[in-house]
Amino acid sequence: MSAPLTYRYDIDGENFTSAGEASVKVKKALRQLGFSQDVIRRVSIAMYEGEINMVIHANGGFAEVSVYPDRIVIVLDDKGPGIPNVDLAMQAGYSTAPEQIRSLGFGAGMGLPNMKANTDEMTIETEIGVGTKITMTVKVGT
Repeated sequence: MSAPLTYRYDIDGENFTSAGEASVKVKKALRQLGFSQDVIRRVSIAMYEGEINMVIHANGGFAEVSVYPDRIVIVLDDKGPGIPNVDLAMQAGYSTAPEQIRSLGFGAGMGLPNMKANTDEMTIETEIGVGTKITMTVKVGT
């Protein structure tokens, strides 16, 4: 197996304006690499939802995207408060976003469900007071 192409992006937890920039850059890179529109769409949605969650809930972190011939692996890592109840957080519409965030159009409780729906594999490692690491895989050509 050849070494993957790896992209790393810092996610600024203070800035809603820059939220989504990493997913746009990944989308462009995948397009240049010749991936299908479906793969690009799925990766872009999962990345964007993860970025927004990191801005809303975790004061940022980093995203690392590794591109292999048969899959794309996305790792989102933050040092936020952790997720107290992953099962509850995975329910569509459940949100802990404050009202000020919701008034901006964010925090509808679809982030984690959309991430899972657009990836083939997703794992969540979280520890209260330490942070959360989400690893997602989108398979290519299957």
